[in-house]
Amino acid sequence: MTPIPGFPGSRLEGVLFDMDGTLVDTEPYWIEAEYKLVAEFGGRWTDADARAVVGNALLATARRLRDVGGVRLDPPVIVDRLLDDVIAAVEREMPWRPGAVELLEALPDAGVPCAMVTMSYARLAATLVAKLPQETFAAVVTGDQVLDGKPHPEAYLTAAERLGVDPARCVAIEDSNTGVASARAAGCVVIAVPHHVPIEPTAGVTIVESLAALTVADLAALVPG
Repeated sequence: MTPIPGFPGSRLEGVLFDMDGTLVDTEPYWIEAEYKLVAEFGGRWTDADARAVVGNALLATARRLRDVGGVRLDPPVIVDRLLDDVIAAVEREMPWRPGAVELLEALPDAGVPCAMVTMSYARLAATLVAKLPQETFAAVVTGDQVLDGKPHPEAYLTAAERLGVDPARCVAIEDSNTGVASARAAGCVVIAVPHHVPIEPTAGVTIVESLAALTVADLAALVPG
């Protein structure tokens, strides 16, 4: 690979970002949509149920809403209903996480390609991509583009393949245990930024309080030559 300008000792080839909860604080939008849908069908949904599905594939969340929350709809229909509400919310206000935009600007400037790896579907991911410069993401992998969602490694492996890089030389940034498991299974170097759910300490996972605490140099140092 071509060394990163200014970081010749690093073999970092790419940075792979989760979206919900990591780049944008959309989890409250999802939770509000879940409660609204359950209430429509007279079911029961708790904060514990909402936390349990953070980071999951949307169809898995939909099945839990059906089986536990009593939403009497087919899972694909549930997903569409949730997406409609969340997209409407982010179009009103995009809730960026601290440091997200700055890091997304710094990495391409330093010659490091970025990908977004999210279990949200393409139509929601597109609303975030549209708010950023065109060159921000060299690849976007969404939940409706993979057969197996997180914690399966397919999404992260697909992102590395689309970037043309080795996943072992990529840093993945996540906010959920499900996402961390997916990135680790793909062989990525993993940073966890806990927000709505605590991250279980795991060997090989670096936990930080905020994206604002991260620089290109920090990420490059995690993948030494």
